Amino acid sequence: MSITKTIETLFQKYIPSPFVIAILLTILTMVLALVLLYTENPSETSHHITILKFWEEGIWNNNLLVFAYQMMLILVLGHVLVLSKPMSWVIDQITFYAKDTISAVLLISITTMLVAFFNWGLGLIFGAIMARKVGEASLRRGFKINYPLVGASGYIGLMIWHGGMSGSAPLKVAEEGHITTMMEGIVSPETLATIPEIITSQQTIFSWWNLLIFGILLIVIPFTFYLLARNGKTTELPDFTTTKEVTETQEKNDKLDHSKLLAIGFGFILLSTFFIQYYGKSLSPNMLNFLMLGLGVILHGNFKNFLKAIEKAIGGTSGILIQFPLYFGIMGIMKGTGMVTMISDAFIAVATETTLPIFTFFSAGLVNIFVPSGGGQWAIQGPIVIESALSLGVPLPKAIMALAYGDQVTNMLQPFWALPLLGITKLKAKEILPYTLILMVVGSAVYILGLLVL
Repeated sequence: MSITKTIETLFQKYIPSPFVIAILLTILTMVLALVLLYTENPSETSHHITILKFWEEGIWNNNLLVFAYQMMLILVLGHVLVLSKPMSWVIDQITFYAKDTISAVLLISITTMLVAFFNWGLGLIFGAIMARKVGEASLRRGFKINYPLVGASGYIGLMIWHGGMSGSAPLKVAEEGHITTMMEGIVSPETLATIPEIITSQQTIFSWWNLLIFGILLIVIPFTFYLLARNGKTTELPDFTTTKEVTETQEKNDKLDHSKLLAIGFGFILLSTFFIQYYGKSLSPNMLNFLMLGLGVILHGNFKNFLKAIEKAIGGTSGILIQFPLYFGIMGIMKGTGMVTMISDAFIAVATETTLPIFTFFSAGLVNIFVPSGGGQWAIQGPIVIESALSLGVPLPKAIMALAYGDQVTNMLQPFWALPLLGITKLKAKEILPYTLILMVVGSAVYILGLLVL
């Protein structure tokens, strides 16, 4: 497949690391903001100071830092769950049927999308571990695979997550009063009175048309992977060996660390609290982390194994730890200078009732390249989407999901969320991006047709 080879060559030669991409995006955003501010007020001489002020405020935004920690916990605890013996057994049973690239990408893509529809963090780590296990099985059992393509299939869950049960925008609008609070001061009191208090998940995530789009993707995406794998290309595998751990002697003072009774008992306390506190409430990052913490302690059987899994899992968040503040800084610049509004308004100015969801889709995809955070993007772009939908008579659930679709599809181009997968699989961003780019085009076609037809 010559197109794939051409894209792969270009990415391998010219795509830098995700951290360097974040730096370059920061500089680009500063330059664009400087031009925007100068155009609006040429007589002002302190534009650069204003931009740096917006940047610093974004980097250390308290709410965003809390969000970053929640996202890191989702990744760490999801990884910890997958490292437990019961979950490893499940993954081993699935990967047992992988005998070549075709069977591997079909198994991984389908199961990863199903898990990611439930939760994006768990789906990301699940797909990464699946890809890693297939690579290890390839070495152990002696069959050849296209390992970057297998890795790409483990990342595909990030293209469907925002339309699933952990989607930031549909979950936020399901909170009572969220929309009206967000739109206060933006629309007139008369218009504000017509806005619903909540938009339920039955109108967005579990609507028949969203589930139908997801069902179509469950067929189209694996078929695309099948076509990509059919050319028979194979690649060298990375070195999966790790340093052997020193066997520890169980001393009297760490018997509690190895106690199954204590770990399982504490795990059940966590789960009991979880059900008491969160039963009947909408899914949230805190709710998910509490559940995974309790399950992680129980599934690992003792605190020693649990802490070892934490130590192993936390390395996958190193890139996110240092890059999240940079993206928050970009977010601060774009919000403070009005760049998000400018980008979105450029699409909305030429939109109609029919085309607004399409323009929202593209604008969300563009903004996601600069701000790879579904929750952060909703906070910035959400008011624009709601106001435009009200003005043009577009159903709010459709406009909200159009933003969700656009946000998630360009994750296949933006390597930020691939960092944990890259750490687990020992792949590089430029190795999987040629394939995820093709999947982005295919997924975009499905989403656009869905928004136009359904």
